[in-house]
Amino acid sequence: MAGGTTPRGGLIEGINVTPLVDIMLVLLIIFMVTARLVDSPAVPLDLPKASQSEDVQTVFAVSITPAGELLVNGEATTDQVLQDSARQALVKDPELRAVIQADGAVPHRRVIAVLDALKEAGLTRVAFGTVRPAPIEEGTRVTP
Repeated sequence: MAGGTTPRGGLIEGINVTPLVDIMLVLLIIFMVTARLVDSPAVPLDLPKASQSEDVQTVFAVSITPAGELLVNGEATTDQVLQDSARQALVKDPELRAVIQADGAVPHRRVIAVLDALKEAGLTRVAFGTVRPAPIEEGTRVTP
């Protein structure tokens, strides 16, 4: 039997693929179910991990437009108002984090000025919002 013969003593003329098809269908169903469980947001974010599920962490969002204008949580502001807003937000939540999203055309000195303003306000937990670069295709030259 195990040597490649049938119970009547002849050679096996075909392979029984029924068990293989059964296994493939089960794997297909497993992949379909788990694919729905995977959450892929439209914008990739690196969110902080919470020690408890009830905690909600607020973020002090600072955006810098290509023209150098400041937006705090979506509202236009100035450097001085930025400091005052950061101080007030830090009083409400001592664990507050700031996220700076600066356009690529913004000069570094402008970003450093915003960092300094946040530091003077006492907000030292700062992160930068970024976008993942597109993958490099094979055979493409990369220039520094």
